[in-house]
Amino acid sequence: MAISKAEDAMLEPQLDKVRHVKYWTRCIKTLLPHQYTSNDSNRMYLAFFIVSALDLLDALDAVSNEEERQGYVNWVYRCQHPDGGFRMWPGTDLGARSNPENVQWDPANIPATYFGLAILLILKDDFKRLNYEATLAWLPKMQRPDGSFGETLVNGRVEGGQDPRFGYCATGIRYMLRGSSTGDLSVNSRTIPDVNLDTFVRCVRVAEAYEGGIADAPFHEPHAGYTFCSLGALGFIGRLNTKGPVDETPPTAPCDPGAVVSWLVHRQTELTDPDAGVDSEFTAPEDMDDVRRTENGKASGAQHDGTVPAHQDPVGTTAISIFDLLVDGAGMNGRINKVADTCYGFWSGASLHIMQQPNLYDQEAIRRYLIGKTQHPVLGGHGKFPGDLPDLLHSYLGLAALSLAGCKEIKPVDARMCLSKEACARLPAIWQSFSAGR
Repeated sequence: MAISKAEDAMLEPQLDKVRHVKYWTRCIKTLLPHQYTSNDSNRMYLAFFIVSALDLLDALDAVSNEEERQGYVNWVYRCQHPDGGFRMWPGTDLGARSNPENVQWDPANIPATYFGLAILLILKDDFKRLNYEATLAWLPKMQRPDGSFGETLVNGRVEGGQDPRFGYCATGIRYMLRGSSTGDLSVNSRTIPDVNLDTFVRCVRVAEAYEGGIADAPFHEPHAGYTFCSLGALGFIGRLNTKGPVDETPPTAPCDPGAVVSWLVHRQTELTDPDAGVDSEFTAPEDMDDVRRTENGKASGAQHDGTVPAHQDPVGTTAISIFDLLVDGAGMNGRINKVADTCYGFWSGASLHIMQQPNLYDQEAIRRYLIGKTQHPVLGGHGKFPGDLPDLLHSYLGLAALSLAGCKEIKPVDARMCLSKEACARLPAIWQSFSAGR
């Protein structure tokens, strides 16, 4: 029997905002689960997820008082490096014991600096305690001759991968400190060089794949996370090409924006089960009112109208849930022929927003996927896949993706910066204060 529109509306999954707030309150008020112990040296990005998530839920002021929020600000500044930038955590700060031999163990970190500045922005800090001059001077040193950026500077050598994640964070730092201005800056009678924007754009160009996405390096498989980082970075520096053909003076990217958009649109999928078979349409026979599954020798089923979403054959795969039958949602994946994953709801969806094509993916379907399938019904937060326990990364990106997909219970998100538009709106005042001080 077919489900009526009224019945379908009753099945619309709802964001359990109360549970989400409780999940993030536990994260900020108590110790994180023991699985995060190995991430202790990456504490800055964990702090970003927690503080920014509570901001998106409009709960930061409710779960913390002014003294606590100032304590969070002080902790971020505690991680500030004397030579510019921020550490990921205070544990590498050697203080008075620092010397030329051990300084290599205490470098500033590009992602930590981006996340640290973002936290300060959310917490309404005015950046007046920021070592502005040193951070701007440190940034060009983090760029390699090929245009890519690294993670740390150790003994004069740029260390870390060459993928767009570091380029995204580096250009994001530059954007938060100087906005859209270009060229060298004069700060306190000192000339501070800009990063080489042209070589960075060319670095992105050579990683564009033939099928439309952007990879971490030439001839590698395109990936939604790398695509987001590349597009976001190009947006930060004002070199994003959304129309085509590509410009050369100055150079812009991507070279074929239509191919990038097409590749991103095809990231939306109903394939949700990591153990499922190939993506296929399955229409049950007309007399098949009870779709049955066999798991561990036991049959289970649910009444349905005879049509099963394309993510999996209900007879040929395992672990189907009631929401797979009743919640007609479609998430996003990060690569061709992969299952949907909570985080790619943001990486892929935000990329389409950056490319000024937010209407080309099914926002209602992504909401139903994130709320009906990966939102944890007991703990709050989001898991990576349906049925998974929540974790900080997927819980945060799930909220950000829902905001971009039109969920009214979450603050509007700036797709490029991956934080609330409310926090981003504080940047012009910061740029003005820096400009006045030069």
